[in-house]
Amino acid sequence: MDKPMQLLVLILNQKECLDDLFDALLEIGVKGATMLESTGMAHIVGEDTRSLFGSIRMLVDPDLESNRTIFMAVDEPLVEKVRTTVSEVLGGLNKPDTGVLFGLPITFFDGKVSK
Repeated sequence: MDKPMQLLVLILNQKECLDDLFDALLEIGVKGATMLESTGMAHIVGEDTRSLFGSIRMLVDPDLESNRTIFMAVDEPLVEKVRTTVSEVLGGLNKPDTGVLFGLPITFFDGKVSK
């Protein structure tokens, strides 16, 4: 690892923006990302966080809302471009039920990413 990198994690609630988001990220130089389907705790347990049965709600509720968690390892200079791009495509992360984005420093990176 020659340059400092960050792992950017986007938890995306607006799944309908996914194609536009990936297109925009490719345009600014993001070379790859990993996406997982995920469900937040608030969607599982609802309003009653003390419910023992809340955790199995997603097994019996096929209409339970899911989101996408996207992981991107990017060079440090690209971080602000990604933040700006995500915000523009989603219409601002300050709106409820849009998503959250955070970054973590990468201390090492083993492996080779195919081009």
